[in-house]
Amino acid sequence: MAQPSPANEQRALLDDLYTQMAPRHLFPLWESLAMLVPPQPASPAVVHKWSYREAREYLMRAGDLITAKQAERRVLILENPGLAGQSAITPSLYAGLQLILPSEVAPAHRHSQSALRFVMEGQGAFTAVDGERATMGPYDLVLTPGGQWHDHGNGSQAPMIWLDGLDIPTVRHFDATFAEHYPQDQFPQSAPAGDNRYRYGRNLRPFRGRSSDRRPAHQPLFHYPYAEWRESLAALARAEAPDAHLGHALEFRNPGDGGAIMPTISAQVRLIPDGFQTRPRRTTDGTIFVVVEGNGTATVEDRRITLIEKDILVVPSWHAASFEASGDLVLFGYSDKTCHEKLNLYREEDL
Repeated sequence: MAQPSPANEQRALLDDLYTQMAPRHLFPLWESLAMLVPPQPASPAVVHKWSYREAREYLMRAGDLITAKQAERRVLILENPGLAGQSAITPSLYAGLQLILPSEVAPAHRHSQSALRFVMEGQGAFTAVDGERATMGPYDLVLTPGGQWHDHGNGSQAPMIWLDGLDIPTVRHFDATFAEHYPQDQFPQSAPAGDNRYRYGRNLRPFRGRSSDRRPAHQPLFHYPYAEWRESLAALARAEAPDAHLGHALEFRNPGDGGAIMPTISAQVRLIPDGFQTRPRRTTDGTIFVVVEGNGTATVEDRRITLIEKDILVVPSWHAASFEASGDLVLFGYSDKTCHEKLNLYREEDL
């Protein structure tokens, strides 16, 4: 009878050891080290595109069935197919499309999570942050920082739809979620509409000093209008040739500290000129892109994806991506880049 080989005998002894350890919640690192510390990022998220036109149809149907007040937030989650059941578009970020119909109010609340609103459709509805309203138009960027009271209302005659981007998965990872509802639907007015833009939106701040500022020193500005950022992007394009990997690109900044717009979320805009094709580039931050203007093609790894206005595309971590424009292509994007930078994890590679 053949004797068991030394390797088979070792395997049997190890398996017996593992069986005895398991009830004590002890497990061998050497069996899973390659999975826990891989040679490069291996995101469970996958590349995916959502058609705004298709999503809007379902959102409007939901608007016929449930009010904004009943839902608290009438939102369709954009869930990454690789992250089923996690309400996440990347492992660290959330995305959803929110609808506010004419005369509706989404009640005031606040929570640990930081949120951005990127307006997809409509003119004249508002987001109020700690009692100050920001009247919104298409492709405006509005922030509701963590811990600040916010409500939404629509006094216009048309639906208002925006993309919600939150750090829900990040906050969930740290078990740091808190939420609170205000007793009334709307937080009392505390400042004239647009006050934050006049104080902080032109590279200015009140001269009297931070102690007299109404807005929190770490997050004074929360409204970045489309007309302003689009003009800056156009000026950049007139002044210089496009970067080979980015086209023309600008990053939104927080005037309070010069950093990203929020502690866990970065945001950017890009202009890819007509006929221009960027070279492939990959970064460790997973990015959610919205097509603001024009159309074109995204190539992510070996996939070619047609883009039209208002399409939403997710490019997961360390996926090489390039863009080709048919007509000037303008993109808005948000990601967790600032988290990577703070933790000394960020890496990018131009290919």
